[in-house]
Amino acid sequence: MDRLQDKVALVTGSSRGIGAAIARLFAREGAQVVLNGRDMQALSAVQAQIENSGGRAMQIVADVTRFEELENLRRQVEEAFGPVEILVANAGDNPVMPGPLENISEEGWRASIDANLTATFLTLKCFLPGMKQRRSGNIITLSSAAARRPSSHSPIAYAAAKAGIQLLTQDLADQVGPFGIRANCIAPETILTENNQCNIPEPVKQSLVEMHPLRRLGTPEDVARAALFLASGESAWVTGMILDVAGGSVLK
Repeated sequence: MDRLQDKVALVTGSSRGIGAAIARLFAREGAQVVLNGRDMQALSAVQAQIENSGGRAMQIVADVTRFEELENLRRQVEEAFGPVEILVANAGDNPVMPGPLENISEEGWRASIDANLTATFLTLKCFLPGMKQRRSGNIITLSSAAARRPSSHSPIAYAAAKAGIQLLTQDLADQVGPFGIRANCIAPETILTENNQCNIPEPVKQSLVEMHPLRRLGTPEDVARAALFLASGESAWVTGMILDVAGGSVLK
């Protein structure tokens, strides 16, 4: 239970869902966890869960699509815990629903790219210089199974942004490997987050289950365990990987 003992880990978008699950598991494994999001009340709830279980956490409200807010976040973390050693760029959103490409508004397209690809780019840009200077670091980005296979049912703007994250991560792994930095990407399928539990009707859940050879939908904890593997020394010889946490659905 101490695979991340005393490591400083930042998880963006950790007020709920996948990000919160990663933060809680990292804390249980000994990390000093920095929570980030834009909902202070939700962040406080996650921080309380971690601290009530004996973990260490702090929260910083920041918009990761704005570089100046990221730089302020970085300074606060370094003052409180020290430099970030494990960076999980999880923050993202899906503001555009599936449909014909020509029906996507320019505003919706830009919102999808900014919330996912741009947010990841700016997060990496902010923390990479320090990691390079220290010649160590571990980066995990979050993509989606929507970026792993073409489908008319996918939200195109979201899928394109997540596909960009995958290539960005692999290009980055090639660039920063000589500095002792690893970079990997997780691509989850449908995950039963709090929102999805409430918003996906039961008949739709059952049809989604049938798409997965493992015949169930994923949980935030499934993704968190994959992130723990990539964050720990158990994956010390792994970089540039896209890890499908998808119940086998991308095989089809």
